Amino acid sequence: MKLHGNPNQWEDMDRVMRKTREDIDKGDSYVLLEDGVIEAVFTLALGIDPTYLYIEDGAWLNDKPYVTIHRIGSSFRYHGILKEAVDLALTMASDVRVDTSVDNAPMRNGLTKLGFLYCGIIYIDTGESRLAYHLSTNP
Repeated sequence: MKLHGNPNQWEDMDRVMRKTREDIDKGDSYVLLEDGVIEAVFTLALGIDPTYLYIEDGAWLNDKPYVTIHRIGSSFRYHGILKEAVDLALTMASDVRVDTSVDNAPMRNGLTKLGFLYCGIIYIDTGESRLAYHLSTNP
């Protein structure tokens, strides 16, 4: 991320690892294997995300059940993980929500290309702001 102009989003790796362990314990963590090597990881959480209860300067597209994508990352060798995560999320619900750092231009661009709409600003548990996006395939 730092190489692509996003120096702060995962700066606290202890927090990221703790959250990832929690995702694994809940069964929400996914990996993409290629030739037995983990090339990408992401979290899909079905249900209400507490950090999404308050949204500033906007609103979610609807109040339907949704899947949240968190902690998505891939090796530099693998491309297309965002689409794969969204495709899998859409098998679980017709609505997908995701947030990202204002500095994460590749993620913001990818979300827009996949049809996500910017909805406002949310705050994660550290108090940091994130840009919030929502995709609804059945509005």
